[in-house]
Amino acid sequence: MFWVLFLLSAWAVAGLACLRLCLAAVRAAAVDPRAPAREHALTLYEAAFLSGGPRRVADLTLVSMARQRRLLLAHTGWATVVDPCGRDDMERSVIGAIGPEGQSRIAPVRAAAATADAVRGLADRLVGAGLAVPDDGAGGVAAGVRRVRVAAAAVCGLAAAALALPLPAHEPRALIALWFALPLALTLGCLAITRMEIHPYSRWASPAGQRLIGTLVQHADGTADERTYLTSVAVRGVHAVGEPDLRAAFAHREAYLDGYRERGI
Repeated sequence: MFWVLFLLSAWAVAGLACLRLCLAAVRAAAVDPRAPAREHALTLYEAAFLSGGPRRVADLTLVSMARQRRLLLAHTGWATVVDPCGRDDMERSVIGAIGPEGQSRIAPVRAAAATADAVRGLADRLVGAGLAVPDDGAGGVAAGVRRVRVAAAAVCGLAAAALALPLPAHEPRALIALWFALPLALTLGCLAITRMEIHPYSRWASPAGQRLIGTLVQHADGTADERTYLTSVAVRGVHAVGEPDLRAAFAHREAYLDGYRERGI
């Protein structure tokens, strides 16, 4: 009967994950006022936050300053200040993250700028307007969906472990597998309902915010002017950067971060 312990664990994992996803969906529905979606005109920083969170805001600021020649982003992954006078709080955060020497690697600058007071203030304003989910998306639908997917995999693993145990002859394995199919059906059904009702999921934007981002995407398919270019970067990230040197700078940043992850930092 040891398999019963595995079954109880599977139900606990599946039930808790599905409950958290349902609560996240309820919260998302509660911050879905349609009036802000019609009346609020997104700034580039707001569009970046709703599309990719704090780090996207930092990326947008870096790209914007680099295109204005007030910041040099080298293909080696270093950022150098050219104009030390920031024009807004975001730019001042980036310059402050680079430090008094005026030069730093892009990766730590991006990380520091993403946690600056300017970004937190931006997030609070978007949450207050009903355009962003609270708590930086930690309790959002996208995070809930990821937890349910992990729970489904955990149920399969627990079922495999239970079926691998030596069992008495009066306990057929097919019946045990059927018991484990119930919590698995719960997780898969929850994922299916969420996809039909709430998809696409967003870690940062509420449904109202997603609608505003959708209108921006329709107008970000080109580089006719500077704002259109930066809108594309805000919505799609640094993959929308067209200049080879800038793309190399951010590619070097990713390699730098991968090296830190491999060393467990």
